[in-house]
Order: sequence, then C-alpha cells, then structure tokens
Amino acid sequence: MTLLDNLPPGELRAGGTDLMSRPGTGPYVDLVGLPDLSGVTWQPDGSARIGALTTIAELARDERLHAAYPALTLTAGALATPQIRAVATIGGNLLQRNRCWYFRNPAFSCHQNGGDSCPARAGLNLYSAVIDTSPCLAPHPSSMAMALLAYDAEVEVHGRPAFPVGELYGSDPTRDHLLDPGEILLAVHLPPPAAGERAAYYRATSRSEAEWPLVEAVARVTPDGATAVSVGGVARVPLRLPEVEQALAAGESMEVAAGRAATRCAPTAANGYKVTLLTATVLEVLEQATAPS
Repeated sequence: MTLLDNLPPGELRAGGTDLMSRPGTGPYVDLVGLPDLSGVTWQPDGSARIGALTTIAELARDERLHAAYPALTLTAGALATPQIRAVATIGGNLLQRNRCWYFRNPAFSCHQNGGDSCPARAGLNLYSAVIDTSPCLAPHPSSMAMALLAYDAEVEVHGRPAFPVGELYGSDPTRDHLLDPGEILLAVHLPPPAAGERAAYYRATSRSEAEWPLVEAVARVTPDGATAVSVGGVARVPLRLPEVEQALAAGESMEVAAGRAATRCAPTAANGYKVTLLTATVLEVLEQATAPS
C-alpha cells in the first residue's frame, strides 16, 4: 500500500494550467509533492524515466536530455509561454483536455460533455481536425505526446505495466485520453538514445507567441538514416506518419515524402488550409533535421 493507493476522490491536479480554466471541475486532488513523480532518472542502458510531475521548463533546459532526445526538448522549449512552461507538467500535457470552443462553452452540447453529436462538423470548424479519426473533430492538444511518439516512448500508470504512449489515446469521442478516473500517470519511459541523432520541431500558428499550433510536426533522423515523423493539431490523436517515413526509406525526395502526409486528410468546409500547412510543416522539419550543421 502506498500514498497513491490512498488518495481521496476528486479530479487529479498537477500544474493545473488547463484544469483551472475549465468550467465544472473539482473537487481537486493535488499530486504535487508526491514522491517519485518528478525529475529525470537515467538507467544503466542510457534510457530515461521522466516523472509525470516534471515541468516542461525542466525538460527544455536539461542539457543531457537534449543531447539524448533533442526532438523532445525542442518541443518542450516551444510550448506556450515561459510562465506556463514553469508550471505545466509532462503528465498534465499528455492528459490535458482539448480546446474546442464547443466543448468549453456550457451553452453547447457535444460528445465531450454528455451530448451525442459534434457541433463543429456543421458549425465553426476552422481549427478542427483535418484527419478524421473520431466522431469528435477536436484536435488533441498534446505536443509532448507527439514528440514521444517519435521515440516509441512508453508511459507508466499506477497499477499497470508500461505501455506505448500512443495507447493513451483512441477514437472514443467522449474522451481525450483513455485512462479511467483516478488512474495516475506516473512517468514516461524513453528507450536508449541513438547517439548523434538530428531533430527538428516546428509549429505553424496564427500569431508568433502564446498560441496553440494550427499544425505542428517533429522529425528525428538517426545516423543510419532512419527517420521518424510525428504531427499534432490535425487529428483527434497525436499521429506518427509511417507513410512519410516509408517514402523517405524508399528514396523519395523530402518534398514528395512530405506530400504523403496529406493522403489521409478529409478537410471540413473551413479547414482545408490545414492540408497545405501539414505538408509544408512536415517538409520544414525534414529540411531542418537534415540541414548541414
């Protein structure tokens, strides 16, 4: 029996940067201060365990982490604002709720708040998902999940064996992640690093600072030429792009490979621009990650 087995009922709170801005939440159970949930622990094989309460700012400025997993730290350093990064945690980033204005407005009913429809489909869908993976069109907001997908990272949840980070998410329109109420995300596990890898992160936004990305992408290229590409802001879940990776492995140009990212797109009436942004953003990170030093 541990402290984690005896937490009182309520909504779990870490940094609270999202939780405190949502209507109808609480009571809260603070996780800050619980043991073994913060910091980076390095394993003998070079892999890393990142506690779920480690702040985004800590990740962004960790030099050893940057040398081993540059795609992760570049993503962390670009998030939100310095004030948010100082408080927000990696666990909170993975498990945050979406920013759809229909979900956040109590005047509307949707899949996310007990309704049976997605108002964005016939309504204002300028920022909605362009890759249709769920009845809900709200893009998942976790940039860190996107970066972790590129590393085949796993997550550790109290009472469960570690499992791939992608399995935190799914097509259920009522949920932004698949953990049950009260389940506690303890840590992220990264595999042993690829020495000498190159990486890049880029987000396309409607203003230069403090803005959610319309489209974001991360690419990492290992010394043996293998490439991993993940994207966010375009689907109900963060996505890895095997079609782009396979095109590069087959010798196609970066321009052609980046264009493969559009093959799954089914834009709504107002967000067709995201298809162009998606291919351009993927091309941007590929070019940055392979540019001469």
